[in-house]
Amino acid sequence: MPKPNRRRLLQYLATLGAAGVTSMHRAAAEAPASVLEMRISRYEIIPTRMPWDERVREMAVLNWRRENMDVPYSDTTIVKLYTDEGLVGIGDSGSEDALKRMVGRSPWEYVNSETADVLAVILDLLGKATALPACRLLAPNPKKHIFQAYWSLSYPPDMIAREAKRAASLGYLIHKVKIRPWEDPVEQAHAIFSAVPSNYRVWGDTNHTWGSVGRTLYYAPKLAEIPGYFGVESPLRSLEGYRELKGKTPLRLAEHWGLMSPMLVAREGLLDAWIIPGANRGETGGGSRGDTVFEQNAFATMYNIPLWDETSCWNGIGLAMQAHQAAAYPGIQLTINAAVTAEDDLVKEPFTMKDGLYDVPQRPGLGVTLDEDAVDKYRIR
Repeated sequence: MPKPNRRRLLQYLATLGAAGVTSMHRAAAEAPASVLEMRISRYEIIPTRMPWDERVREMAVLNWRRENMDVPYSDTTIVKLYTDEGLVGIGDSGSEDALKRMVGRSPWEYVNSETADVLAVILDLLGKATALPACRLLAPNPKKHIFQAYWSLSYPPDMIAREAKRAASLGYLIHKVKIRPWEDPVEQAHAIFSAVPSNYRVWGDTNHTWGSVGRTLYYAPKLAEIPGYFGVESPLRSLEGYRELKGKTPLRLAEHWGLMSPMLVAREGLLDAWIIPGANRGETGGGSRGDTVFEQNAFATMYNIPLWDETSCWNGIGLAMQAHQAAAYPGIQLTINAAVTAEDDLVKEPFTMKDGLYDVPQRPGLGVTLDEDAVDKYRIR
């Protein structure tokens, strides 16, 4: 295998398109030779199993069981990459087959769209190597703050009100709430807004459980009458249903990327936002145009349909990666924190919110530190 050098590396990064030319290319051009020549020496995979937090555990497990799933915990796979320069990158995804192939190779080879599953650990590693935050490797002028939404399952009104009050006390101003048949979403909404400030905002996620235009038009106007309730996610499953619903509800409509053709949706004006789904939950992107966040951002920016990002929302590493992507990509309007449901997020730094915003870490790489004690406590042995 040829030894990496500056000229060969810059030529390679230039083939990646605009992102590589403007940011990654510049970082490589300014890096010392040792950074460009470093190789991945080994990897480590640490499977962990995180129980739901005690305050929601019983009802969370019941929610999943009502959907014919036994999910008493959240599984996270911690990945570490080591280099011959003594650097260590951390991430929360990556298959062993992919990681094996990376040993002996340059981490710079893995910044392209074909290796999205290991991008977090690569960005952490290269950020540490270049002394840049990950968002600066993705864009030359990233945002300093991003909007983050609190996440809840479908809880009874009194419980969802407590969760909303907790979220507001932590600095959140946006809340994604699951809508399910076993709870009345209107009663849930009234309970939430009785417990939070007037600038608090909510959208509901039905995950297609409404299933029809008629049912959507029964609930959506009632929810739209409640100040602060601004949107509904996945009320329907078909392009034909969204065509029929067009213009009939004041709520913003969002759907998971990949369910319908993004081009048809954009041309016909059927959606107000796309959800970038979480691959670590078995929900992959897809569709006829754009499978990576970079490509989805380009499409969203071109057609002015914002992205709500939940690509990796179950642990602190994933939340940091979300934040860096949202900082770098103007098409991402919101990110989502589901780790608030878990007992621990596996990083040392607190996820501090203020006025609905999160300050994007400015330390090199992802900017978070793995809590090794927590990892040891929750690892699957």
